[in-house]
Amino acid sequence: MEATIVSWCKIKNNTVWLNGDKIAIDEKSVDLPAFFVNLYKQLNLNYPKFFKMNNSCKLGVLAVEMAIRSNPEIADSEKEKVAILISNNSASLETDRNHLKSITDKNNYFPSPAVFVYTLPNIIIGEIAIKHKFAGENAFFVTEIFDQKLLHNYVSIAFQNNHTADVVCGWINVDGIEYEAFVYCVKKTNFNEERKGINLPHNSETIYQLYNTI
Repeated sequence: MEATIVSWCKIKNNTVWLNGDKIAIDEKSVDLPAFFVNLYKQLNLNYPKFFKMNNSCKLGVLAVEMAIRSNPEIADSEKEKVAILISNNSASLETDRNHLKSITDKNNYFPSPAVFVYTLPNIIIGEIAIKHKFAGENAFFVTEIFDQKLLHNYVSIAFQNNHTADVVCGWINVDGIEYEAFVYCVKKTNFNEERKGINLPHNSETIYQLYNTI
């Protein structure tokens, strides 16, 4: 079964690439939260829950939103057949640090439930699934570096059954001021079909090339 990459988004260094085009650059934001808020406003998102998320979830939601908007085929898919695969190399370390601060002082021991809920990295998948009502299978992997072979192999296996027709794949990594998002959408398809948007073969070489765009 062949698979097609129908859209992709890369966010890094306050710059956004969408399907190969540089569509936004933000030189005004002095910190990560401000950059995320500016992107939120540019996308005209009406999703107040966004502001309660940690930075990893915010980055994931923004990147997936842009990738899906650029190709409505994904948004129009059967929600039960859209799988989500996310990976990074920092897990939930940024939130873990914040949680640790709240419980270090025994005389001022006040762990925050709002922080604790984000101390598992797969919460990124949860927030994306809730936002788009995706109900397919999902997986989160923590790897030392971006692993295009892992993503390709997982999608190939997922497409071997009839329960998955589309996969939203991503590398969503935030650690302090360092951040990077690379998200792409894959459809189980025949290359002879006429497709909307981009039409790239889903293989390790293509994934690696797109990831290294910037």
